[in-house]
This record gives sequence, structure tokens and C-alpha cells, in this order.
Amino acid sequence: MGTGKMHADEVDIDEALVRRLVAGQFPAWAGLSVERVDSAGTSNAMFRLGPDMVVRLPRLSGSAEDVEREHRWLRELAAALPVPVPAPLGLGGPGEGYPYPWSVFRWLDGETPVAGRPLAEPESFAKDMAAFVTALREVDATGAPAASRGGPLAARDASTREAIAGLRGVVDVDAVTEVWDAALRAAPWQGPGVWVHGDLQPGNVLVHEGRLGAVIDFECMGTADPAVDLISAWYLMDAQARPVFRAALGSAVDEDMWERGRGWALSIALDELAYYRGRNAVMAGTAEVVVGRLTGLVG
Repeated sequence: MGTGKMHADEVDIDEALVRRLVAGQFPAWAGLSVERVDSAGTSNAMFRLGPDMVVRLPRLSGSAEDVEREHRWLRELAAALPVPVPAPLGLGGPGEGYPYPWSVFRWLDGETPVAGRPLAEPESFAKDMAAFVTALREVDATGAPAASRGGPLAARDASTREAIAGLRGVVDVDAVTEVWDAALRAAPWQGPGVWVHGDLQPGNVLVHEGRLGAVIDFECMGTADPAVDLISAWYLMDAQARPVFRAALGSAVDEDMWERGRGWALSIALDELAYYRGRNAVMAGTAEVVVGRLTGLVG
């Protein structure tokens, strides 16, 4: 997983490059071991640095634009969140032929869940996720940047219908169109944007003994309609855990927000399924599970 190229325009990244970058910009860490992290991640390449750090390098220019945002805001968010998030330890710059800024973070232990595979403690995990989402929403958003996701769903209508059309024969077009149409009928968010993660799916959470251990990869973070973080209900939870998650969120989530969350999960999953089929089996498989959950074909 994750060791080859998935995008036509991504840069070449390997252990030798990481060693040169670290030696040139963080000489105190030059003697530490460097080992690629086996990951299905699509935007960044990850390398374990010594026993307790990880180097994260954007594969694409779009991901590189978010590096400084993480370094600016993650420390502030970490103090308010109930589980660990990546702690920035170093901000690297272009060098050795590599064109983008890059990061060194503290290593966080845990395993990424697998979509469709039951967790050991699904209901406890659902409550953990609700506590994380709630705490994140409550962080003071003064001066925070806009998230890369979380605007009006209507802005994604054309691209989502294009994805549906392109996946005819792969998904149940009538069923997914029904889910999408229902999401578009939901009342739009009227309040100010609140802090969101923006990409709460399996590759971006770590699980320990069936419970939420950490949340990682805040590349999409910023302020937005909080419905975007409800994608976790379908990306991370089965039919047993989903109502527990919603109940734990309480009155903060009304029917319109829940429907918008369904719409976000569907739109993102369809885009991922269309793009990653034949490129990244883990991402495509996760997207298939999400679409199945949203249309009732998978629990």
C-alpha cells in the first residue's frame, strides 16, 4: 500500500531523499533510522524517523499548501481535544530536488481501522468519535482559515452527478441518486463556520483496543458546516454504532445536518471510487463500503 505513485503529477519520494532532507535541515536527527510507513494515504508519503517521530512529505502541490496551516493550528487544537493529534516537531522546506514544505511530527501509536471490518468496541468507539467532533466544534474559531470542505452541498452537485454517471454498472445509480437528492433538499447551514477536521475516514484515525486512540492528517481542517465531519458515521461505523454516534451528539445534530452529512459522505465516496479504482485498492474498497452503507446494501 502507498509505496507507488497514484497521481500522474506526484513527485518521487524515497528513503534516500528523506535521509538527505533530514540531514540537511535537521542535522541533530541525521543519524536516526528512516523507514517508509506502509499506508494507503493518497496525499502524503510517511516515513518513520527513529522510534518516536514521523516525516510527512506532500506528494502533490495541493497538499503542500496545507503544511503551514497544520503547523500554525495543531498545537492550539491539541489542547482542546480529548485524544492525541499530531504534534509538529519540525517544519522543513524544499531541498535535494524536493519542491515542497514538509513536516516532522511526533509518532502516534495505533492502527488504522479497515472499512467493513467490525471494531472490538463499536459503541464505545462511536461515543469517542462524538466526543472528538463535539470538542473540535467548540474550539474558538476566531481567525481560523476556511476548511477545504464543508461549503454548500449544491456546489458539488454537478461533479457528484458526473461521478454517478461515470460509475453506472459499478453502483446502483438510482439508489445513490436518491440519497444525493435527499441531501440537497436538506436546509443549508445558517450559522458561522465551526472547526472541522474535514476528512474523518479510516486512514485518518488510529484505533487502540477498539477505541479511538488518535486523529491524524488535518490537511482539510478549518471552519465550515459541521455536517462534513458526520461522514465519520458511514466511513468509520456500522449499523450498530451509527445510532450511538448520533445520539451522543445530541441536539447539535438535527435531521437537516444528518442529511447533509449523508450527502458529504456520498459525494466524497463517489469521487474516491471513481478516481482510485485501479490506483489504490484500499481507498476504492473503503468508498464501496461507504456507498453500500448509504444505500442500505451494507450494514
